[in-house]
Amino acid sequence: MKLKHLLFLSTLLSLMACSDDSPATPDSPETPEQPDITNSVEKLVTMDVSQTYQTIAGFGASDCWAPSFVGKSWTSGRAGITELLFSSEIVNGKPKGIGLSQWRVNLGGGSAQQGDASGIEDKSRRAESYLKDDLTLDWSRCEGQRYFMSRAKELGCDNFILFSNTPPVQYTYNGKGFSVQGASSNLKTEHYDDFAGYMTEVAAHYTGEGYNVTHISPVNEPQYNWDGGQEGSGWTNDQVAKLVRELDASLTASGLSTDILLGESGDWEYLYKSKSDANRSNVINAFFREGSSAYVGNLPHVKNLICGHSYWTDGTWDGMRNVRKQVAQAAGQYDLEVWQSEWSMLGDGYSSSEFVGYEQASEMDIAFYMSKVIHNDLTVAGVSSWSYWTSMDVSRWGHKNRFLLISLVPAGGEYGDIEQEGTYRATPTLWVLGNYSRFIRPGYKRIALTLNETRSFFGSAWISPEKDKIVAGYTNMSERNVRLGETHIGWNEAKSVTTYTTTDSKNLQEITVASGSPVVLESGSVTTVVYNLK
Repeated sequence: MKLKHLLFLSTLLSLMACSDDSPATPDSPETPEQPDITNSVEKLVTMDVSQTYQTIAGFGASDCWAPSFVGKSWTSGRAGITELLFSSEIVNGKPKGIGLSQWRVNLGGGSAQQGDASGIEDKSRRAESYLKDDLTLDWSRCEGQRYFMSRAKELGCDNFILFSNTPPVQYTYNGKGFSVQGASSNLKTEHYDDFAGYMTEVAAHYTGEGYNVTHISPVNEPQYNWDGGQEGSGWTNDQVAKLVRELDASLTASGLSTDILLGESGDWEYLYKSKSDANRSNVINAFFREGSSAYVGNLPHVKNLICGHSYWTDGTWDGMRNVRKQVAQAAGQYDLEVWQSEWSMLGDGYSSSEFVGYEQASEMDIAFYMSKVIHNDLTVAGVSSWSYWTSMDVSRWGHKNRFLLISLVPAGGEYGDIEQEGTYRATPTLWVLGNYSRFIRPGYKRIALTLNETRSFFGSAWISPEKDKIVAGYTNMSERNVRLGETHIGWNEAKSVTTYTTTDSKNLQEITVASGSPVVLESGSVTTVVYNLK
């Protein structure tokens, strides 16, 4: 599509409309496959390839907790589930999946082997470990998780992050995967090097099997005490630093290139200010300020990278933007790349003027809210990696798709045994995440996109490393279709333009934009626009 055609049509339609809210009248009948332009509103957008920002490392999700059961026991459906998560294939205009490019793999603590003796009542919140009581490793364990890793790699996802919620139970004070140490680590002092060695051995094993283990995250949400319900442990900043030094030494000795992912903070605010507990917050300064007792910024396997979670700081549009501005500023002081590694719709602190509430919300309402968080994480915090929390789970207690991408129903119903294979269903959160993950690939760089942004209309744009594609993603939550009046700076022609639209009834529906026609975004949609330049 040529820019001059867009600009001509944009000008013509503007002259025919009384205001931004006036419907346009097309000068020729639209083709049946094109979105309705007759009642659309024009929005001006400018995309400038000369202004660039962060480079994407990937979009992902985690294998907590259900994949360990699905991968092992859901033998009829597991292949289809993995296609939904990892496939980038498009067949007859229908994407088979969302093409996740990162996969977070839980290094469990061994509570699953303990069974009921673990003290974790819900077996779906227990996790296996490769470490046996005789301190040897059993690589036949974690069968379900290994299935998902193999399928991810087979389908094109080859960036794996190993993360730990708790040290192996053999190394903890209480011999459990949850903690009774309060704010302090459940890892016995004499086992810091053992735990580091264990994580290194797992990374080396999978590296040897051909997996690209890019990072190890040794500690998850250390600001919480994790005293029951699932695996976890609190950690002080100094304790995290002690473990990181041991892990760095172990990785160096092994010859692995795997890096250490620092942070995994329970929410963004813990990264940049003292909050709740000074010994477990202001994380960026603690780890990267020279002279700090927890300084680890000089270690070979610690790059200029910090990671946080988007929980709890997303209650309002303005509020989430303010927090993320402060994340970007704090990270910028140390020239740090920022990753977001967990989000789902936790809590109940959402503004009633911006979210209808869980009872009234549709699954698409929840997916729309996720798109707000993704957008502000990408464009305000400037994250280069974004991951959802649980890739799949059983939707119970009216939770809908708040905590999952794929909804599972065991054979015995939603309150049945997760080990008994039942049915699965992709939800709008999966497809909306796919509007980003399927098209904004590792190596893509964000470019400037200027528009009149509101909390119901927003977008971002990206260019491929080969400079042969530009991808723009828009969320249009309004009740009117939007036609784009585009200005391109640094590029002026696309050989073809294709849109992929997700609504409450469409899952990344593919449409080729007719030559000379504007891009039209459906009301109540998330749409990815792909400009093929060569």
